[in-house]
Amino acid sequence: MHYALIMAGGAGTRLWPVSREHMPKPALRLYSDDSMFQIAVKRLDPLFTPENIFIVAGKDHSHVLAEQVPSIPAGNFIDEPMGRGTAPAIGLAAVHLAAIDPDAVMAVLTADHHIGNEAIFREVIAQAIEAAQSGYLVTLGIKPTWPSPEYGYIEQGERLSEFDGFRAYKAEQFVEKPSSAKAQKMLDLGNYSWNSGMFVWKVSTILEEIRMQMPELHGSLMRIAKALQEGTYEEVLAQEWPEIEKQTIDYGVMENASRVAVIPVDMDWLDVGNWASLKTLLPADKLGNSVRGDVILEDSSCNLVMGGKRLIAGIGLEDLIIVDTPDTLLVCHKDQVGKVRDMVARLKQEGREDLA
Repeated sequence: MHYALIMAGGAGTRLWPVSREHMPKPALRLYSDDSMFQIAVKRLDPLFTPENIFIVAGKDHSHVLAEQVPSIPAGNFIDEPMGRGTAPAIGLAAVHLAAIDPDAVMAVLTADHHIGNEAIFREVIAQAIEAAQSGYLVTLGIKPTWPSPEYGYIEQGERLSEFDGFRAYKAEQFVEKPSSAKAQKMLDLGNYSWNSGMFVWKVSTILEEIRMQMPELHGSLMRIAKALQEGTYEEVLAQEWPEIEKQTIDYGVMENASRVAVIPVDMDWLDVGNWASLKTLLPADKLGNSVRGDVILEDSSCNLVMGGKRLIAGIGLEDLIIVDTPDTLLVCHKDQVGKVRDMVARLKQEGREDLA
């Protein structure tokens, strides 16, 4: 059987003040009547049934997500006691799936990506499942459209095989977020993809890679797996999880794994990571302003204004991000959106967690 794992953890601090500790980014309705989590679930139909969709989320967020998609069984929500990065989260989900089906193939997906061509997305996932059956750790690469310094990259090596029109290549290396100049050089070479953070592999394969490359994490996961069988899961998870080192799946496993395949695909993909990226998904007027709510702008261009319960009136504004909530107003130049998370960190340092 094949299963989908939707990674829905994290508070999404770059989309503050709408995204908060009590209202995670995947649960937000930012550019649609559906939340990003609901969109992520819907695009899996009919490739995965609700019974075969699992979710990893923070323990304080699972109930919010579960209410949004009641068709997914409650037991399919895997709670993290605290954030420990993608490697432990994926490992924890793999343990749960291995207990159900030791031969399972899992597609690791995210709840905060926009995918415009959902048909292509389902097709490439189906072919990646086939490639994973051969023991590959498969990652989806996105064909880059511009030299973005915001994304990681994957170098494509020799061609391994072709699956119904999708070509799989040996992943030579993972490149962390480069400078704009280096990104341009990679685009000129033509054999680099954006790292989408989406993966497909057999549960047994990823657990073996974790055993070889992250033995301490593997030891914790095996103790959790044993507890899952013996009925002491919650107790053992509470003991083990705080001691697990934070790590991403890229650093922890993928960069040094030997059988990694990348399938580049063009499916109108976007990581909705900050207010600037969200603006590209919203309709704009002839002057480039994207607004939601009660907003009036005069002599203003290229702004994103997310209104709340009151009127927002602007005159002579340019390239600004304005987000209004009942307790907070964010005003930020579009070139500074990367610093929004710093503002959240400052609030926490100053003891103002109620606003974070």
